[in-house]
Amino acid sequence: MKQLPSDEILKKVNDFLSSLPYDRKPASLYEPVQYVLAIGGKRIRPVLTLLGYNLWREQPEDILMPAIGLETYHNYTLLHDDLMDNADVRRGQMTVHKKWDANKAILSGDSMLVLAYQRVAQVPADKLQQVLDLFTITALEIGEGQEYDMSFETRNDVTEDEYIEMIRLKTSVLLACALKMGAILADAPKQDCERMYRLGEQIGLAFQLQDDLLDVYGDPKLFGKAVGGDIASNKKTYMLINAFNRANDKQRAELSRWINAKTFNREVKVAEVTRLYDDIGIRELCEQKINYYFEQARQTLAEVDVPAERKQALSAYMDELLHRNK
Repeated sequence: MKQLPSDEILKKVNDFLSSLPYDRKPASLYEPVQYVLAIGGKRIRPVLTLLGYNLWREQPEDILMPAIGLETYHNYTLLHDDLMDNADVRRGQMTVHKKWDANKAILSGDSMLVLAYQRVAQVPADKLQQVLDLFTITALEIGEGQEYDMSFETRNDVTEDEYIEMIRLKTSVLLACALKMGAILADAPKQDCERMYRLGEQIGLAFQLQDDLLDVYGDPKLFGKAVGGDIASNKKTYMLINAFNRANDKQRAELSRWINAKTFNREVKVAEVTRLYDDIGIRELCEQKINYYFEQARQTLAEVDVPAERKQALSAYMDELLHRNK
């Protein structure tokens, strides 16, 4: 049985995305949708959907449309996140509300959500209810994760467990949905479908923790944006939460001073908080947690009941994600 490597699958995803027609009127409503989907991205969700399907079935391109539905949904959430965060740039390009305006971002985003459902629903009739139930629960959970994330902004008592649950909802469940959807569409056994969901959760937790790490320690040339954004905005990340938990009294006082500062030099704040992270050992702690979730993911993949050689493409893709630098 032929297994496609992730780079071939990624090419299929990008080619399919670029070929999708947008012929409804008014065209101005759909221009931001095309714009957002055309400015790049890792395409992790559709790639995982097709890799998951390919464990049991050949020709993963047969499920490109529902896989692209997940990518459409993911980019819809980014479009609205950018509006809520008043972000100027996404993937090196102007965000929709900056290129057009806030009303356009809201309305085109809403249409993008409907398009996501339309695309996800293009599956065999006997799979439709199961796929839509999975996708709907996932979409609700992502909104819940975003609400937790926003509520954390006004709290100084967020625990590590709360943070992990927030990123599970905001990031991990869509990767879990992608892998499980691929398995469902491939007629995988129910137990393996659940394993694939758990695998996606574990990959997603590691992936978001990597984002936290790269935001502080990444190479700006590779990362695609200036590092230190989370520090500058006092974002409650795994790193900041654990810095407070593990700091001595002097370090905690210094952290608090930077967090509570109303005016500051961005470069100085980022450098000083990073130095505190170094002194407290936060980088090593975060790397250990990332490796923990990736090891869990490897164990979960090992439990999936297909021959080891059929898991090679997915396993290699997981390794790519583990060693990413952007």
